[in-house]
This record gives sequence, structure tokens and C-alpha cells, in this order.
Amino acid sequence: MIQRIQTIYLLIAAGISAGLIFVFPLWTVENESVVFAQDNFLFLGLFLASALLSLISIFRYKNRKSQFMLGRLNIILNFILLGFFVYRILMAPGESQISEKGVGVFLPIISIVFLALANKAIKKDEDLVKSVDRLR
Repeated sequence: MIQRIQTIYLLIAAGISAGLIFVFPLWTVENESVVFAQDNFLFLGLFLASALLSLISIFRYKNRKSQFMLGRLNIILNFILLGFFVYRILMAPGESQISEKGVGVFLPIISIVFLALANKAIKKDEDLVKSVDRLR
């Protein structure tokens, strides 16, 4: 059902992945210019794919197994995005022009937390349905 708590968690994760990337910068380069996610097509694509997976997962409420699987896939996608950020930030000092990290680098972590909460609620619903089926 759409009115479940996992829907709220998935909407928050989609909002973080699709909306907050335009508000919070990823980092600042040496010449004091601010870099947002939309400045790099790879980061923008991964953030938008994460938001799209969250929205698709919301409307898969009738099939909880596929909803759970999409949540796991979305968590993996956010870990990949976080890996790209860590790689970009921790490059050798001579190779990278990043002078200061922004809040946008931590958005995948927040999204992962809400996706994990959604998956926990989906699992709880699935266990409840299985327990009711056993009683019949």
C-alpha cells in the first residue's frame, strides 16, 4: 500500500537524490569555483538514477520482493556513487584540484540510511504477510 512508512522513506531518499543535489555543492576547486552534481554528467546520472529507482520502488508496493530488490540495488548504486566521490577526493594531491569538500558529498550516505530504513519496513511487511498466511 502506498500509505506505508516505507513510502515516506523512499520519497525522502528520492528527494535527496533528485532535489538536494542542486542545492548543496559537492566541492570547491582551487580557483574558488563551486562544483555541483549537474556539472558532471556521471554524478548527475547516478543521482537521478537513484531517485528514479526510489520512485519506481514506491509504485511496486504490490510486489514486495521486487520492491525490496530495487531498494538493495539503489543502496548499491549509492555506494558506487560514494566510491566515486571518495576516489575523486582522495586522489594524489598533485592530481586533484579539490580544495574543500561540500555537503553534497555526504548526500549518498543520507540516502543509504533512508533506503535501509525502507527496506527494513518492507521486510517487516513481508514477514507479517507470511505469518498471516501460515495461520490459514
